[in-house]
Amino acid sequence: MSAALVWLVFALGLAGAEALTGDMFLLMLAGGALSAAGASWLTDWPLWTDGAVFLVVSVLLLVLVRPALRRRLWAGAGSETGVRALQGKTALVLDRVEQHGGQVKLDGEVWTARPLADGDVFEPGEQVTVMHIDGATAVVGKVL
Repeated sequence: MSAALVWLVFALGLAGAEALTGDMFLLMLAGGALSAAGASWLTDWPLWTDGAVFLVVSVLLLVLVRPALRRRLWAGAGSETGVRALQGKTALVLDRVEQHGGQVKLDGEVWTARPLADGDVFEPGEQVTVMHIDGATAVVGKVL
C-alpha cells in the first residue's frame, strides 16, 4: 500500500470523526492529511517530508482558517431572542400611553404599554423606546 493511500485513508477517518464532534479541529487535521497525501502522490520524497507537510498545513489551517470558520458558523449563537430582543427598539404609540395603560406597535405587533416613569404620557403617533418587557406589557420611555 502506498503512502499516499495511507494518508488519504487517514484524512477520511479524521473527516468522519469531525462529523461526531463539530469542533472543526479534526477537519483541519484532515486537510493536513489530504495535503500530505497529495505531496506523497506527486513527489518521491521520504516519508518524513509527508509528515512535515501534514504538520505545516494542519497548523496553518488551525491558525488561519478555523477561527474564521467558527465565527461564521456560530455567529448567531449569541444574539438575543424573545422579549430581550425587543429591548431598546423603537415603537409607535397607537393609543395614549399613561400610567394605567395604552398601546404601541412594536415590530408589527400591537402591545399593551405603560410608561417607565409614572408621570409620563405619550400621545398617539409619538415614537417611544422599549425599556423592557414586563409580562405582556411593554414598558416604554422617551426616544433615546
